[in-house]
Amino acid sequence: MASSPDVTSSAGNTPENPESGSVSEASSVSESADVPARRGRVRARRAAVMAVPATLVAGALAVLTAEGALGVQFAISGMPFTVTATELNGTGFEQFGGLDSMAPGSPNEGDTGGQVLVVTSAIKNATLTKLCQSVDLGGTNLLITAGGGAEKVSATDLTTDSTELSGDAAFTNIEIGNDASTLTKAGVKGPIGVFSQQADTVRIANLRQTNYATTAGVFKLPGLKLGFSSKGC
Repeated sequence: MASSPDVTSSAGNTPENPESGSVSEASSVSESADVPARRGRVRARRAAVMAVPATLVAGALAVLTAEGALGVQFAISGMPFTVTATELNGTGFEQFGGLDSMAPGSPNEGDTGGQVLVVTSAIKNATLTKLCQSVDLGGTNLLITAGGGAEKVSATDLTTDSTELSGDAAFTNIEIGNDASTLTKAGVKGPIGVFSQQADTVRIANLRQTNYATTAGVFKLPGLKLGFSSKGC
């Protein structure tokens, strides 16, 4: 995470003026007193406090820095997409706050500076029933559906970066308040010092997400259908 370097005065690099010695001494004392304050501000800019609710309903996400770790390792397009499923079941669940970035000069950055605060959810193994994904292209939607038959959508090492997430959720052996860098359930580690949670299993009925990125090691989509529609998910 980038931050402003501490700046300290060096007597060896500062020319002395014999006629203004008292002024130089006063300035040196003032600069020395100001160093702890500057260092405190640098530490504050490095800190990030990200709250993620255990119910998976989108909640407050307070951040004290303008920079952070990417939830995904690629530049996002900046176009959000909607994902719904009648049910998600997963083993090995983790969740923490993150920051995604768009490619430099992206036309979708708006007034965000090309960065989007997200909640990253990681699931080691997941199944989804009646998956629907749609992207609003302006007047029409790119629509993808799968898993509507006997066979469900399945994924391994699934991660999603979301700005909105809702559903009826249940967890087993949940741990809330972990440091994101110490997570173990899904094999994904978040930024150090960031609030997170993890659980052995997760079940979400009536899942609905607004996502900016999704990744998976394996993603199986039985009954896949892709087309354009006047309505999204």
